[in-house]
Amino acid sequence: MELDRGKLTTLLTRARTEQEAAAALLHEIYDELRRLAQSYFQRLPPNHTLQPTALVNEAYLKLMKAEDLEPRDREHFFALLAGAMRQILTDHARRRLAQKRGGNNGKRITLSGLGDPAQGVDNIDLLALDDALGRLGELDERKARVVELRLFGGLSCAQIAGMLDLAPRTIEADWFAARAWLQRELSDEHA
Repeated sequence: MELDRGKLTTLLTRARTEQEAAAALLHEIYDELRRLAQSYFQRLPPNHTLQPTALVNEAYLKLMKAEDLEPRDREHFFALLAGAMRQILTDHARRRLAQKRGGNNGKRITLSGLGDPAQGVDNIDLLALDDALGRLGELDERKARVVELRLFGGLSCAQIAGMLDLAPRTIEADWFAARAWLQRELSDEHA
């Protein structure tokens, strides 16, 4: 069950200074975070070693330790969590790659699910996606943010539009353009 916006905002404000509020916040949002992480893990190759519970815990702890954490509302908080999850997953993939030294062994990246986050991203190479998102961010920061919020944060275009104070059509156009750019960029890397 989704947490009431006002209650979440209150807990977020109090969690910065009160340990009990931080614990209450985690308790209130844990199931939702777990569902988000599990849906994301369904898009990853089956040999991924990081577990959804570990991802949720690491992302939450990372946010709570951040000195400049000032979430304005529920959507902003989940956007911050999306960024933390992306960073944790990317760092984890980099460590595994360094251990293997073999990269992804020439496996192609498929982006068939990039059209609909509910469908997932099939066998996505997190390192290639992170690099491509970095390049996209240099070209168009907002489009890169939309992709991050959709893929890692599980937010809808309408939620992103509200968070960024833009029209939903603008976000949908950004999502469409960013998907096309990423598909081209990632397929060029592995062609």
